[in-house]
Amino acid sequence: MPNSIRTTSNTQTTTNHAPATNQMNFDIGNSVLCPSLSNSPFVLSNDPRSKRDLLALTHDGSYFYYDKNGYFVPASDKVTNDYQPSLFHDTPANRQAIATLYSGNQSNQRKVIDTTEADDKEVVLMSAFDLSDIACDINGAATALYDVGQLLALIHYEKIDVHTVPAMARLAHDATDTWASLLYEKLERINDTLAMTGYGKEGNQ
Repeated sequence: MPNSIRTTSNTQTTTNHAPATNQMNFDIGNSVLCPSLSNSPFVLSNDPRSKRDLLALTHDGSYFYYDKNGYFVPASDKVTNDYQPSLFHDTPANRQAIATLYSGNQSNQRKVIDTTEADDKEVVLMSAFDLSDIACDINGAATALYDVGQLLALIHYEKIDVHTVPAMARLAHDATDTWASLLYEKLERINDTLAMTGYGKEGNQ
């Protein structure tokens, strides 16, 4: 199939041609969409130039050929070399998707980074902002715990004056209590999401 995408409208009319109802195969008379050629619908016909068992559509005075699964077949071949179908049934949803492709608005769609494994049966879609927020809270809590550990080490090795220990202990208590509250709040939100999955709550299989 040609690599360039041209938007020249198809000269064939789709009047009285209903969209195909068979979602697996294509047949003669089906109204279809071919985004690599145009954002306008086409009507499939039989191969007018040979005895190949293929479907054809006309675009800019040229014939393009496809098998019953919508895969492009070069004019000189009988079978496809493509790995993805080129035709789509002419449905409102498919029209909207192709209109988005041609308008260039796909650049405004969300970027999804998939870190799941092939055997994951259930995944949760999370915004990068929420993930960053969780990472910041974990980093803050880890820093507070490290500081408390350092303080306890100084007390243990008697490197802090005795009269300053109560004040340092109060500061450590306030810091750990604050971070514990923040983490429990975050955990509650995570568990609310996990409750909608097969895990129920964190740690349950």
